[in-house]
Amino acid sequence: MGSGSGVVGHFELNTSLDEAQRARYQDPNVIRNLIERSRTIAVVGLSADRQKASFFVASYLRSEGYRIIPVNPRGGEILGETVYPDLRAVPAKIDIVDIFRPTVEVAGIVDQAIAVGARAVWMQLRIIDFAAADRALAAGLAVVIDKCVKMEHGRFGGSLHWAGMNTEIVSARKARR
Repeated sequence: MGSGSGVVGHFELNTSLDEAQRARYQDPNVIRNLIERSRTIAVVGLSADRQKASFFVASYLRSEGYRIIPVNPRGGEILGETVYPDLRAVPAKIDIVDIFRPTVEVAGIVDQAIAVGARAVWMQLRIIDFAAADRALAAGLAVVIDKCVKMEHGRFGGSLHWAGMNTEIVSARKARR
């Protein structure tokens, strides 16, 4: 890695994963690649309640140019988008499946993500299912566990620096968005 060409450090931020698990499921290069190259994010468990983290994160990602596909069995419309009952019903290619559901539901969601050919599975903060993650990795999907897409976008995009946070990222690379 030359100066200004990549990630220098990594950001542990209250994760419960040990060092080996962070290396496997929180690889900064994988996270950066997903954030920079993805366009469509299916948010499983997206709530219409503006006070819920899923709504806040999805709203932010939408404002940053991502297409958000709400997935929730309640149906309806959220953020001006049709809500699909599950990943199999989504009529578009999915780059990232962002999971805002209890850990007990993750295995089924990961199976659907594999079945529809999603590029990655992302388990939000405190959502951890190693067996499901390993199945996704074996199927060729990228996997991130116990991280927030919004926070990682801000970290790699530079907006957390602008807010005065030390993200442990030292790079001369200009954000793409």
